[in-house]
Amino acid sequence: MSALCKGRYRARIGRGKADLTAAQRLRAVAFLDGAERDPNVLDQDPFDDLCTHILVEESESGRLVCCFRMLALSDGREIGRSYSAQFYELSALAKFQGPMVEMGRFCIDPDWHDPDILRVAWGAMTRFVDDTGIELLFGCSSFHGADVGKHRDALAMLAARHIAPRRWLPRVKSPSVVRFADRLRRATPDIKRSMLAMPPLLRTYLMMGGWVSDHAVIDKQLNTLHVFTGLEIAAIPPARKRLLRSVAQ
Repeated sequence: MSALCKGRYRARIGRGKADLTAAQRLRAVAFLDGAERDPNVLDQDPFDDLCTHILVEESESGRLVCCFRMLALSDGREIGRSYSAQFYELSALAKFQGPMVEMGRFCIDPDWHDPDILRVAWGAMTRFVDDTGIELLFGCSSFHGADVGKHRDALAMLAARHIAPRRWLPRVKSPSVVRFADRLRRATPDIKRSMLAMPPLLRTYLMMGGWVSDHAVIDKQLNTLHVFTGLEIAAIPPARKRLLRSVAQ
């Protein structure tokens, strides 16, 4: 994937140790409490060496403002290699026959609040998907904070409208889960409030026709709740595809 320049921002593939370290540092600031006070703290794991890392930078200064990583798989038979497979039983997706990619560790610098950053990140993802013929995009979408009550509105919306098709539905694997689809199936979500409470990345998935697991995993290390999220590229509405590709050009 060649560099993508839009407005103030540039998205590119990370090259070498310095780029990886910069991404790990931004992830630490975004995900680990107190990491902003210690410049030596990095967020890293063995999947970093297997993935392609995308960096979004402010063009003039070169400052890293967003990053994420991608693990490409030839089809569902490789789903067990994914980061998500540590937390979700994904045997249903082993039947998926097309190329897939896991997007993970997505984060934006907490000091930056420009919506164009997310737009450029999705433009880069769109270019990658088109270049490689990906048919399914998936990953773990995180809510900051493990307090279920704090996310009740958003989880109720997921339960009411966005649970995965039965043929792809992830099963429980982690010992620490919240079965929100059962717990909130009778709740009536406030649509506007629920969408505002949704993490921006997950909100974008849903707007494109994405779906989620019927349970959330509690990640005590990162102090998050996360849901497995999938998006079949063929299911994205045509108008949304045109919009994404206009950004990706």
